[in-house]
Amino acid sequence: MTAPPRVVLGSTSRYRAELLSRLGLHFELKAPGTIETELPGEDPAIRAMRLATTKATDAGADLADALVIGSDQVAELHGALLEKPGTTERAFAQLSACSGHVVNFHTALCVLDTRSGARYTHLDLTRVHFRQLQPDEIERYIEREQPLDCAGSFKCEGLGISLFQRIENSDPTALIGLPLIALAQLLREAGLSVP
Repeated sequence: MTAPPRVVLGSTSRYRAELLSRLGLHFELKAPGTIETELPGEDPAIRAMRLATTKATDAGADLADALVIGSDQVAELHGALLEKPGTTERAFAQLSACSGHVVNFHTALCVLDTRSGARYTHLDLTRVHFRQLQPDEIERYIEREQPLDCAGSFKCEGLGISLFQRIENSDPTALIGLPLIALAQLLREAGLSVP
């Protein structure tokens, strides 16, 4: 009987690592080293899939017997990308712009089987409906949660959930950055038993 392939998460995101641990798999982390460039006029969903595939490919470049997981998420408000804010001022501006509007989160997955070169992919769409936010609410939220490393300037697994009217999606883990329902299916398609 052949040993199952290694499972490698091509990411440095602690959020994705925490999510993947829910599947009870032994896995390794490997920084993909992918430069996340934006191509002019690129559709947000296409960008997410391109980057997820590139991350899996980059992380799996020197691995001969692995299932390498790449994932990327692109947040979009009225067609404009919402990057990780990095500063309190940018987070405030992003959340002010999102107030009362719908933000689309495109979360892409790619599982690369380095044994065969096969790629298994999935694209998830989550629509987040923000309620009307007052400036003092935004300030309190940013101060308490410090969401400066999150696209859209919030953490839905924490206090960020209080900013919304509703969320529309098929996988509650997709908004955090790794759609586990789809990932479990892709890993099964690649021959790994989950659970």
